[in-house]
Amino acid sequence: MMAMQYSFRLPADYDMSIIDRRIRDKGPMLDGFPGLGFKAYLCARKGEFGSCENLYAPFYLWQQPQGASDFLTGPGFERVTQSFGWPHVKTWIVWHAETASAVTDAKFASEETMMIEPYAPLAQIREEESKRAQREARQGEVLACVCAFDPTNWTLVRFSLHRSAPLISGSSQIYRVGHVSLP
Repeated sequence: MMAMQYSFRLPADYDMSIIDRRIRDKGPMLDGFPGLGFKAYLCARKGEFGSCENLYAPFYLWQQPQGASDFLTGPGFERVTQSFGWPHVKTWIVWHAETASAVTDAKFASEETMMIEPYAPLAQIREEESKRAQREARQGEVLACVCAFDPTNWTLVRFSLHRSAPLISGSSQIYRVGHVSLP
C-alpha cells in the first residue's frame, strides 16, 4: 500500500465555495477507481481549526502503486493541474491502515507530519506507530487511520478521517472532508 497527497495553497481571499462545488461535482468521478483504497477530498479554510491558509489537499490510500500511477497519468489529474497548477506530490509507504465500513460518513480529517531523526530505530517506530494507529482506529469517531513514512525525506505521516471535528493538537492540520471515494 501507499499513501499520496498533493496540496494547493490558495490565496487568503479565495472563494472556497469554488472548491466545495468542485468537490461536490467532481468527487464521485473517482468512485470505483481501480486500486484505490480511498480518496478523501479535503479542504481547509484560513482561520478555521487553526489553519494558516486556504488549502485544497486530497489524500489517497492506494492498494498498489499501479493505481496511483494510473491516476497521475490520467485525465482527472490532468484537469486538476490545468485548474490549479503542477503540484508536488508527496508519497509514503504505508505501515498500517484501517478503514471502517462507514468511512464515507467522514466530515473531518487530521494530518500530522513529523521528521524521523537520523539513525532512529525504524522497526521500533513502525511497531509503535502501527499500534498507535490500531488504537486510534478503535475510537468510534475515527473512520480511517493511516500511518506511513517517506524514506526520501525521512518523514512520518499520521492521517485520520473523523465523524466530527477532532481536537487540534501539536502541528496537526485539520481539514473538512467534502467526499470520500472508494474502489
